[in-house]
Amino acid sequence: MNMIVLNDRFKDAAAETGPTPEEVRAALDVLRRHNEIAAQTDMAVEDVAERKEITQELNRTYPEGFVADAAYKASMPDLQNGPESLIKGAKREIQHVGISNFRLPLAHRTRSGGTVLLETSVTGSVSLEATKKGINMSRIMRSFYKHADEPFDLSAMERVLEQYLDDLESFDARLQLAFRFPMMKRSLRSQLEGYQYYDVAFEVIRQGRETVRVVHLDYVYSSTCPCSLELSEHARRERGQIATPHSQRSVARISVKVEKDQDICIEDLVEICTAAIPTETQVMVKREDEQAFAELNGSNPIFVEDAVRLMSEGLEGDGRVSDFRILASHQESLHSHDAVSILTHGKTFEQSSYDPRLFASLIHVG
Repeated sequence: MNMIVLNDRFKDAAAETGPTPEEVRAALDVLRRHNEIAAQTDMAVEDVAERKEITQELNRTYPEGFVADAAYKASMPDLQNGPESLIKGAKREIQHVGISNFRLPLAHRTRSGGTVLLETSVTGSVSLEATKKGINMSRIMRSFYKHADEPFDLSAMERVLEQYLDDLESFDARLQLAFRFPMMKRSLRSQLEGYQYYDVAFEVIRQGRETVRVVHLDYVYSSTCPCSLELSEHARRERGQIATPHSQRSVARISVKVEKDQDICIEDLVEICTAAIPTETQVMVKREDEQAFAELNGSNPIFVEDAVRLMSEGLEGDGRVSDFRILASHQESLHSHDAVSILTHGKTFEQSSYDPRLFASLIHVG
């Protein structure tokens, strides 16, 4: 067999056993993928090495001696006070933006002219224009610390509010101080004395040129149900059956707008409340005081409607107060729910919708 014939046979055999064009293309695709994976792996390895190198270069010791000079501070980013382009969401005016429950000890004035140092919770906010990203909230706190050594009342609050209103270049501002104010109280018959603490909040609101000053006070008292008292007496009288009327710890929150150039002390508001509802809960008691308290409750049974009207009568007679609101909650010992009432006078506290947890906030923990 000659050489030409043999070569032709080998070519035919190779053609029969060799890869098809499709197989060749598939093999090339596999090779390309392997090359891509290898390249990505090399990049990842380089990335890790670079990051490791950078990490090794970072200082992991706090630089106690570092001083932030003016040039350094100027280089620092300030996203909160950034341009309008950084605003997320709707470009709308915000009515309140600020801080809540910032605490510090403040000296509060007493009616006698002295002061008492009390832990005070500060809530401060300003309005924010639609074109501004945010505010520098620490300025509110700094404004307060500038006046921290001053005795605080509504007038002092106005001065602080004016300052941070200017600092934050806003048009409306609000400031609220919440604290527990102590008053020495004497028992009904034994003449023992102890401190009664009242939850109080001072509030100053600046809207445009108008300033509104408000004092809030929680007054805690015992309320004996008139209906239950009559039914208990009926059982005693008609059937010789001992029975006790239900009474419960109750809370009234008094909010009063104090007129400009007028002043009203916390002690004044407490006296208005005790004159309207004398069954304030007691601090120190002996047996004779407990009996006296039962007699006092029996002499002053009230429904929740009576409570707000009695307090309203007391506030209407005070020339220092204009608008006011009275919330009352009788936390029933008969029912699994509370009896509540709201009475308002004037436009300041008029509203049709209330916070759904408004009355839940009136529960007195003790």
